[in-house]
Amino acid sequence: MVSRRRVRLCVGVLSAGLLLAGCSGGGGDGAAKPADAKPGSSPQAAASGDTRSGPTPSPSATGLDFTPDPGRAPKTRAEALRLARAVAATPARWGPGFVRRTPYESDPGLRPVLDADCVWQLKPLPATVLATLTRYSELPAEDGKGPIRVAAVVTVHRTVKDADWEMAGTLEEALRCPDQQLRQGERITGLGSLGASFGLMNNLSAEDMLTEGGKYYSDELGGPHHYYSSQSRMGQVTVASFGKGSKGRSTDEVDTALLQAAGAMVSRVESELGASQ
Repeated sequence: MVSRRRVRLCVGVLSAGLLLAGCSGGGGDGAAKPADAKPGSSPQAAASGDTRSGPTPSPSATGLDFTPDPGRAPKTRAEALRLARAVAATPARWGPGFVRRTPYESDPGLRPVLDADCVWQLKPLPATVLATLTRYSELPAEDGKGPIRVAAVVTVHRTVKDADWEMAGTLEEALRCPDQQLRQGERITGLGSLGASFGLMNNLSAEDMLTEGGKYYSDELGGPHHYYSSQSRMGQVTVASFGKGSKGRSTDEVDTALLQAAGAMVSRVESELGASQ
């Protein structure tokens, strides 16, 4: 059940800011991977790094009680899209006051790809992906503060190995392209990333996770502003949450919203695909 993970859905913190402290609350609705976002962390994000080179504790030995049920694993695009819609975070999962943006959902037949020039482009799904979905929400501008814009991404891969390759590729992208164009008029700079398997670096919520962060600039909202992202893998599914700050918004406001959505999505994946206890 979703609720059984609430207490331990905590993400560890590094002083560098790449792994954010906090516990997620309730259960899940989810999101899919946005064409205008990449995983991020604090504006002072450290250089990209991967802590997963050491031995990885087995989930059963360290307490992650997620055991996938092969009979519940999606095998067709229709099944995968149903799962993505069930998992992808709705506005309420980000926190009070969040609302839908327009458009609210991405085209599930397309996914963003970082090209050789470090520009995000929409491309058809590769054969390794059954479905992907992004939902866009925001905390509207008020009282002299700008909006907090967020996106939730769920990607359902054909196999666990395919999902694992996506996690590794995301880490490499920050090394290859620390400065990226999200879309016309939006960019991030100084991007850093950090990854950890379950049981390492205080990752106690997913089989694998990574965080990224940098500085966000927008023709509309100015900058630099806080940019942060968290991505996790549970079985063949990856879930990601992305947040962009603006004038008057603290890093804590952005980070807290992301942690809530990320925890809800991980919980929902477990409840959808886990074996009965």
